[in-house]
Amino acid sequence: MKYIMKVRFPNETGNIRIKDPLFGKKMQEILTEVKAEAVYFATICGGRGCYAVVNLDDASQMPAKAEPFFLWLQAEVDFIPVMTLEDLAKAGPAIEAATKKWGG
Repeated sequence: MKYIMKVRFPNETGNIRIKDPLFGKKMQEILTEVKAEAVYFATICGGRGCYAVVNLDDASQMPAKAEPFFLWLQAEVDFIPVMTLEDLAKAGPAIEAATKKWGG
């Protein structure tokens, strides 16, 4: 199942880590390790952060994806389940049933 992993790290930690000449290499290593399918860097609530698309077969995989960010960047990490267009198409019958029952 696909998730958007929202990673926000504090400005204080970010200010220290970003001065490391190996920052980019370390970030790439973590993103490779968590098998990010896509990554978008942005500000999140006034701090540095990124949104990474990851795939999880089971909720027990969350710590393996989050811990590198917790430990290295002291980050806050949220997992947001998302659907692809194909997933939405599969959900069509359930959406139709809910509309009939609850749509008024």
